[in-house]
This record gives sequence, structure tokens and C-alpha cells, in this order.
Amino acid sequence: MSAIVNAPKEKVVLAYSGGLDTSVSISWIKQNYNMDVVAVLVDCGQPDSLDEAYERAIAAGASKAMIIDAREDFVYNYIFPSIKANLKYEKSYPLATALARPLIVEKLVEVARKEEAKAVAHGCTAKGNDQVRFDVGIRSLNPDLRIIAPLREWKLSREEEIEYAREHKIPVKVSKKSPYSIDENLWGRSIECGVLEDPWEEPPEEIYTWTSIRREKNETLILEIEFEKGVPVAINGEKLAGVELIKRLNQIAGSFGIGRIDMVENRLIGIKSREIYEAPAAVVLIEAHRQLESMVMDRELLHYKYLVEEKLAELTYYGLWFTPLRSCISSFIEKSQEYVTGKVKVKLEYKAFSVIGRESCYSLYDLKLATYDKQDIFDPRYSESFIRIWGFPYEILARKGRMLEER
Repeated sequence: MSAIVNAPKEKVVLAYSGGLDTSVSISWIKQNYNMDVVAVLVDCGQPDSLDEAYERAIAAGASKAMIIDAREDFVYNYIFPSIKANLKYEKSYPLATALARPLIVEKLVEVARKEEAKAVAHGCTAKGNDQVRFDVGIRSLNPDLRIIAPLREWKLSREEEIEYAREHKIPVKVSKKSPYSIDENLWGRSIECGVLEDPWEEPPEEIYTWTSIRREKNETLILEIEFEKGVPVAINGEKLAGVELIKRLNQIAGSFGIGRIDMVENRLIGIKSREIYEAPAAVVLIEAHRQLESMVMDRELLHYKYLVEEKLAELTYYGLWFTPLRSCISSFIEKSQEYVTGKVKVKLEYKAFSVIGRESCYSLYDLKLATYDKQDIFDPRYSESFIRIWGFPYEILARKGRMLEER
């Protein structure tokens, strides 16, 4: 009589953050799908200890956990391209969370292949944008993988999730007194839930960590940020690698309270959401880069790039990173950065900053044309003829009696 051998369980690779949603998802997947959970922590520069999150994943019931250091990948292949494109969704949000998702998806699909897993799971809610970014990204890279989203199938309030974690002895940091949902990486920090869901209420100071003010109100600081082909490479003459430069600027600008963003944004699924972000390095670098572009780009390229930037921000926010349009727009952005090299001088002060200087060997600014003093070489006789030609279509309309009467 031969012994009965139990077939090995199928594996699912879980995008694990260490937070409440993904921690309770481990237990739920095991109970409802009878699968071994491989928890994958992708390090995109989040400041929390990933070793602690690793131990939490094992304690929550994962059969295996792993940490993938993707910080340099994140900076050079996602953050720096986003600076080149001045990416902000709805002109405010620097897309920190959205930018990290395609990178995390790539790592999940790669691990699923190596582990011979049949499914990939995430802890996204049914109301959010991240579920779209994960689902669409996974199917774009491997449409054969099954996608498991516990919080879409298992409708719980945040309070009920916290109670579930307590009952199942799942170690999590949140509590009913501090119910905030937080996502962090090197490029920014997002805070949701609790009192923040009322768009009329001022966010309590306790939610801010990156922008906790550590400077006097009358204190100022001037930084010189150097760019090479659209990429920040130095602060005050000190050459810095990408990860270190962003960390340094997060600390410096954050100490002035710079980088707080409070907005009501349009989620992809049509719901408006009040969002709080902290992104000190992002807001400073994007504005510094934009100001440098204004010096070295001709008007037509600059104005057209504004339109393309808006579209690329939408594609990133909407989870359409792995698409032909995103790839083509990114190629255009990369080409546009050929001459975006120079220095930008930024003044930091209490909860604010401003660009106060810029210089580039590729500058199109010509003092002898711009000045009103004796160095002026602009011939004023050109203006009358130019204006006459420029306005010809409207002059002709008036002569034909077709000028609009409404003003």
C-alpha cells in the first residue's frame, strides 16, 4: 500500500508593505485560498525598517518573505524621468506612490516567475487607484497570472480590519486612535483616512513627519542645485548620487515645512478624494528643473512639452505605464532634455521656497535683446511690421464686418 503524498500548495506572491491592509491579507488568503503566501517587500526608499516589516510578514503567516532593494532602479528609471517631465497630477501631486507601482509590479512578476507562483496579490481597496495600477500592470507583463485582491472581496471598514488583526494576533502599527493609512517611498509620503476625510478640517500637525518644522520662522537658506541633461547631480557644488541627493533635499527642505500638499483630487474610478502629501525634494526639484527649462528651451518646444507633461502625468496616475503611448511620450521627454544643463538657485524659508537665480551655458536668454538700457540692440522698427502682419486676419475680419460683437 503506497503512502498518500499531499500535493504542494500553490503559491501567491503578495506585494507586502508591512501595513495593516497587506498584513491582514496574508491570513485571509491562507484561509480562503489555501495558498502559500510569498511576501515581497520592494524597497523604494521608505524610511521604515524593512527588517521589521519582514519579521511582521512571517509572524502574520507568510511562508516566505523577501526584501528587494530597488532604490537606485526607482531613482534612475522612474524619479529622474519624472523630473525631466515635471510630473504632477492635476498640477499638484508629484506622483510618488503612482511612480513606484510599475516598478513594484515588475518585481512581483519577476518573483512569480522564479517561484513558479500562479497568482499575484495586493492589498488595494476597491475605491483606490492602486488596484488599477497593479492589475493593469500585472496583466500587461504576464496576462496568465491570477490576481487576488482581498480587500475587494472582503468588505471591511478600517476599524474592522484593526479588530481582525487584533483577534488574529497580527502585529500592526495602526490603532483606532491613529487610523491613518500611510504610503511612503523616497519621492514622497501620502496620508489618508481618519479626520483627513473631511475636506473642511485642517490636517492635524501630528500627521506630518517629513515636513515637521525644525527651523526658526525668520530663517532662510540658499541652495544651488546643478542639473545635467535634466538630471539633478549636485547641491551647493557637492556631487551626489541620486538616492543620497533626494534624501538630503528631503531633509533640508522638509525642515522648513516645505513640501506639504493638501488637495482634493479626482481618482481614476470617478470618486473625489482629499489627499495629504509630503514631498519636499520633489516640489523643489521639479520647480527648479522647470525654471531651468524656461531658459534653455525655445518657446514652441516648451509650450508643447507642457501639453505632453499633462498627458504623461495622467497615464502614470491611471496605471498605464506599460503602454505604447507612455513609451513614446517618454522618448520625446528624453530628447527634450539634451540642453537642460545648468544651475538653479533656490531660497528656502518658512513653509515656502522660491527660485531666485538660474544660469546655463545653453541659455537662450540674451541680455542685449532683453535689456532696456544702453546695451539694447533690439531695433524697434521691427515691431510695427510684425504686429501688422500678426493682426492681419483680424483686421480683415473687421473690414468685412465680421468682427465679433460680444466682448
